[in-house]
Amino acid sequence: MADISPADWKKFKPLREAALERFCQRVLDEVARISADQSKTRHQRYLAIYRLTRERDKEIDPIFDTLRRSTAIRQIVSFRMHDLISTDELRQFSPELVRRIESIIEIYTRPIAYEDDDEPGSEQPT
Repeated sequence: MADISPADWKKFKPLREAALERFCQRVLDEVARISADQSKTRHQRYLAIYRLTRERDKEIDPIFDTLRRSTAIRQIVSFRMHDLISTDELRQFSPELVRRIESIIEIYTRPIAYEDDDEPGSEQPT
């Protein structure tokens, strides 16, 4: 993927930090919820927190793995798809970059259309 412009790069770095803080806060909120669940034993809560931490570690790496201009577009897409930056925050970037990000997200989120050959009225091959 292409590098982002120097102007967009300057905007990216603080938004990346905000997205990282939001991700971490979500994890800490989940940990607090699990920790407060008195219906589970301490050991069950510990195991649940351990599993959660391992799962979130697997999630955080591809989202925040490297701080490079060459990976910034992929990271911004991930931030939006994980709801870590808002639409308003996305709009801080250049219009060209916003269009690129939105088109990538649209590709990833559009429903897959398929034709069902078993539908009434469809012709069967002879």
